[in-house]
Amino acid sequence: MQMQPQDLPKTLGALRPYREKFQSSIKDELRNNLIQKLKSGETLFPGVMGYDDTVVPQIVNAILSRHNFILLGLRGQAKTRLIRMLTSLLNPWTPYIAGSEIRDDPFRPISSFGRRQIEEKGDETPIEWLSADERYIEKLATPDVTIADMIGDIDPIKAARRGLDISDELTIHYGLLPRANRGIFAINELPDLAGKIQVGLFNIMQEGDVQIKGYPVRLPLDVLLVFTANPEDYTARGKIVTPLKDRIGSEIRTHYPLSIHHGMAITTQEAWTDRNDVVIPQFIRECIEHLAFAARDDKRIDKRSGVSQRLPISVLENVVSSAERRALIAGESEAVPRISDIYAALPAITGKLELEYEGELRGGEVVAKELIRGAVSKVYDQYFAGTNTRQIVQWFELGGSIRLGENAPAQTLIQTLDSIQGLMELTEKL
Repeated sequence: MQMQPQDLPKTLGALRPYREKFQSSIKDELRNNLIQKLKSGETLFPGVMGYDDTVVPQIVNAILSRHNFILLGLRGQAKTRLIRMLTSLLNPWTPYIAGSEIRDDPFRPISSFGRRQIEEKGDETPIEWLSADERYIEKLATPDVTIADMIGDIDPIKAARRGLDISDELTIHYGLLPRANRGIFAINELPDLAGKIQVGLFNIMQEGDVQIKGYPVRLPLDVLLVFTANPEDYTARGKIVTPLKDRIGSEIRTHYPLSIHHGMAITTQEAWTDRNDVVIPQFIRECIEHLAFAARDDKRIDKRSGVSQRLPISVLENVVSSAERRALIAGESEAVPRISDIYAALPAITGKLELEYEGELRGGEVVAKELIRGAVSKVYDQYFAGTNTRQIVQWFELGGSIRLGENAPAQTLIQTLDSIQGLMELTEKL
């Protein structure tokens, strides 16, 4: 129903003519809207690159199957971004009984409050509306999360204020999961959730209901559960209990970019480089991306922790800032990054590398510098493989030398390099 918020029905009676439009469960709603997007050829997850042939088809299959699902992947693989974009598959507006903490469906209320409203006010029951974004609730799992946080608890203060018996359902303080009714409930880093809390999710996933603190109330919630987790428990804080894993419909593995091309596209999209008068050479972008790929394969770096895509993003931003700083100091109108600026970006590298024992012995900065050298060497070979550099080598062998500070102006750089015989002619390839 394409209406503006002010045009939407405000009472149950006014909503009844549109009842058929809101009969679908959350999983059917996602499925139906996904089918329409697939038929129209619309991009499902704009801005997420490198997953079109791997992760996205699996997410599509999970939604078409009406599954709860989990995204398994190392850090920096766009897991959270993907699940947040699921709201694009929801209807623009969804009605609920005004004042309902668990967003009761006006035509199928499940709470005592919702049923009483319908009984007492009938067609005059006030209706409010949820936007698609309001139907997404996310919780970062931490060891201190309790059952009351997730499911709910009896609230004696609420009972006292309202003059209710403690056994009345209206004394319940609902947790995050019931409040996500008729929406998407996402739990990030599921293994960090205590085992007994994971057990508390069993009922909602299998039987579709929850029970609160032994109180005999069944809430057949309408919710899509989505989880994220690291495939390796490198934090040593917990794990996913087997019965919960068994109840998750689809397990989808994410991954780092499979090619330098995809990695560069992601880094270019995410890095903040849109600054005045900054020109980034292509070979600088390639060196930075090769640096990330080399780090992921280096035996001195913990494979279970991974090397996030945030590394090349942060490095590129730091490289641009280094060039920008030099241009400001030299009074130049244009900033152009150099290879030396990648070394200046060491602070953006060392904090993102979890080192193995051998790496710890060498030290983070030493490992990072070696990775930079290896990346630059690989890109150099792509541009200059088979190039005759004998004349340049001879210049140095005969005693030639140069020294340039990191803040040397571009003009000084060009004049100095021009003194090396045969060098500047080869730079045309760049």
